[in-house]
Amino acid sequence: MLNVVLLGLVSFFSDISSEMVYPIIPLYLTGAFGATPALVGIIEGIAESLASLLKVFSGYLTDRYHHKKPVAFVGYATGLLYKFALILASSWVGILGARVIDRIGKGIRTAPRDVMVSESARAGSAGHAFGIHKALDMAGSAVGIFLAYLMLNRMNGGMDYHNLFWLSMIPAVLGLVMFFFIKEKKMEQPTRQREPFWKNMKQLNGQLKLYLLVAFLFTLGNSSNAFLLLRAKSVGFDDATVILLYFLYNVTASLLAIPVGRRSDRVGRKRVLVAGYLTYTAVYAGFAFANTKPLMIGLFALYGLYTAMIAGVERAYISEIAPPNLKGTMLGMQSTLVGIALLPASAIAGLLWNVFGAAVPFLFGALMSLLAAMLLIFFMQDQPKEAIPVA
Repeated sequence: MLNVVLLGLVSFFSDISSEMVYPIIPLYLTGAFGATPALVGIIEGIAESLASLLKVFSGYLTDRYHHKKPVAFVGYATGLLYKFALILASSWVGILGARVIDRIGKGIRTAPRDVMVSESARAGSAGHAFGIHKALDMAGSAVGIFLAYLMLNRMNGGMDYHNLFWLSMIPAVLGLVMFFFIKEKKMEQPTRQREPFWKNMKQLNGQLKLYLLVAFLFTLGNSSNAFLLLRAKSVGFDDATVILLYFLYNVTASLLAIPVGRRSDRVGRKRVLVAGYLTYTAVYAGFAFANTKPLMIGLFALYGLYTAMIAGVERAYISEIAPPNLKGTMLGMQSTLVGIALLPASAIAGLLWNVFGAAVPFLFGALMSLLAAMLLIFFMQDQPKEAIPVA
């Protein structure tokens, strides 16, 4: 599990860097450049969707050439370019370009990193391994968010954003240093010529195809987290406190990721995934009608529980049922499908907010999540559980 921890530390430092910046982007766009919620949604949707197209190809190259560590390193190094682009941006178009650079990096690194986590896990404990990685990942997010909150408070809401962008580069460099300690598991090169990945789709388990479809449909209602921050602001939270709510979400997800991952090893992935989607349904229905600060605080904590139940568990599920020679491709495919769906998801959410008010996009998200849960309940088979050594 040492490799899992090291990979988790890479994500820990990288996410400190990213989350020092991410929660202030919608505030920066609306405050400095006068962007509307619809424009925020379009910017986030374009950035996520364009970059996510790379994820399946990154996974395919990982499967074909077995060079996971260098590919992941390049993806994480892109985070430094993202910060430089933010510093140079002078309009919302510049922010869009920076966000695309950031998401391209995520698109490159996600699949090879997840394959390394899967290969480093003990038999029957993939949920635990992905839980460890997710816990460190979300802990880094929480630290980054808290640092952004402290800087907002120190500047009394009138902070110099460029100083924050410069400071955020320090943990990004520390994350890259961690790569020198990671040992990549070497795989034997296949002797036969490999076919393009789209010709291997016939090898896929029907359950895997089902889950990819479910993930795509769910994401149509899973708009950018930027809307959660704007929703909290509409209830009366100021910029600094909105960031503190996002901190609460990340801390909750970090604390629960490992126990939830271990539970999925014991009771099966289906139960945890269904519970996660139902939790999301409740959370987004709550965001639609929340009009008090205490309720909003509780919803952000519950949103952290949803993330702990889905993010690591779905990666463990995909890595287990995908053909061994397509593991990276399928992890990338899932991320790509999600990314493709995020463009209409964020655009739809922004337009619904502008036309019908803040409640409607969240009700739409709750409905799509409920649909995803029902599909899993009625069509997803219970996965056989391997024997897991008791710690």
